[in-house]
Amino acid sequence: MAYLAAFGCAVCYGVGSVLQCVGARRLEAAGGLDPRLLARMAKQLPYLLGLTLDLVGWVLSLIAVRTLPLFAVQATLASSVGVTAVVAAIFLHNRPGRAQVTALGMLGAGVILLAVTAEPSTPHPIDATISIAIALGVFVLAGACVVTARALRGERAALVLGILSGLAFGGTALCGRAIETDHTLTQIIADPLSWALLGYGALGLTVFGTALQRGSVTIAMAGQAAAETVAPAIAGLVLLGDKARPGTAPLAIGGFVLAVAAASLLAARCSGDHEIGPEPGARPATAEPVPDRPYASV
Repeated sequence: MAYLAAFGCAVCYGVGSVLQCVGARRLEAAGGLDPRLLARMAKQLPYLLGLTLDLVGWVLSLIAVRTLPLFAVQATLASSVGVTAVVAAIFLHNRPGRAQVTALGMLGAGVILLAVTAEPSTPHPIDATISIAIALGVFVLAGACVVTARALRGERAALVLGILSGLAFGGTALCGRAIETDHTLTQIIADPLSWALLGYGALGLTVFGTALQRGSVTIAMAGQAAAETVAPAIAGLVLLGDKARPGTAPLAIGGFVLAVAAASLLAARCSGDHEIGPEPGARPATAEPVPDRPYASV
């Protein structure tokens, strides 16, 4: 069940990202990180459909992390970059090249290795001090997002904002696995990790929407997938006692590296071909110049 939930989440994230990009590009890009962006984009049907898929995927990811170690779940979610690349290629009528097909094969192999080697387990409990530190991380990450949204433009902004959104979504995965299942409802509400989970989720959605306005969907997804995979995996190993099945650690490491490398390769090869441009009539941001090259119209 947990494995199916992780794979289902990857599909939801991959398809949802393309739909969100279509909706986000119909709006004028904000000069910075605008908390009202979610409300504005929610009026766009493609974005709303994509957001619905993201929410479904998020619930599936929480189901997966309750049983499986974070390094396996998050690397499986990295395969959403491959889903995004394929869906964007079909949507824009661009056939994937040999390099993209090779990267998709690498991604599949890496995910299979992780699925075979991951050992289902109950996470170790963490103390209150670490829980509070994780919760305070929401504010630190939000500050970094504000600075980045104001300082960077174009594809560089899309990549860095994608990375920051990945850290935020990685925070939701960490919180979802770390919250103790034997808590009462009152204890769950009082747990800083519960509030941190919601804070990281809202921040991730807002920052990723901003990233989609600044550059290509695959670049934003690649940055998100890398951060969302690596950071929670390390936290799970250090804080929660995540581990591979006995004797399979080298295979788990190989699968993890293969999945992350393939996601990065997909982004590098697909960003130019699969970029989704602004809707006809949409105004560019005053702080950003109109790109010299034409965009494909959606």
